[in-house]
Amino acid sequence: MLRNAAVAHAVIEGDFMGQVHPAPEGDPHRTEIAESNLTAVWANFAQRGYRRLIYTNTVSVLPEEAGMFERAMGADVRITRVLLTASDATARERLMGRELGSELEQELQGSVRKARLLDRRATAETVRVATDGRPVADIAREVVTATGWAEPHSAR
Repeated sequence: MLRNAAVAHAVIEGDFMGQVHPAPEGDPHRTEIAESNLTAVWANFAQRGYRRLIYTNTVSVLPEEAGMFERAMGADVRITRVLLTASDATARERLMGRELGSELEQELQGSVRKARLLDRRATAETVRVATDGRPVADIAREVVTATGWAEPHSAR
């Protein structure tokens, strides 16, 4: 949708920012390396004039994560937190279609645990978008509307 509307933006898959093994000493949750990588990658995008970032990561909507974005992108960053939600049954069905190996059970348990965590700790300002039984285009429209990015803008 954003490409079709000529809205300049960058996308970072947050899980990849800290995906190392073993975890750096003193950083068991890989948060420091993820922040360091986000800072470096965002600097490259910003140097080329990009001002909008879609950062995907399950827990990045939690308020305690805002500091990472402010440090990596600047204190004046405006954050719109969007949480895509699904019922446990839908999440289970999606995971079973994608996790074919030995980690399925661990992923299923983690999904339920994270869903409960997000239910409890995501702020009221977090835009929650239900995904059960909806086409991707409808979900995307709701997310784009929440960001206010529906109008074309140049990267600069």
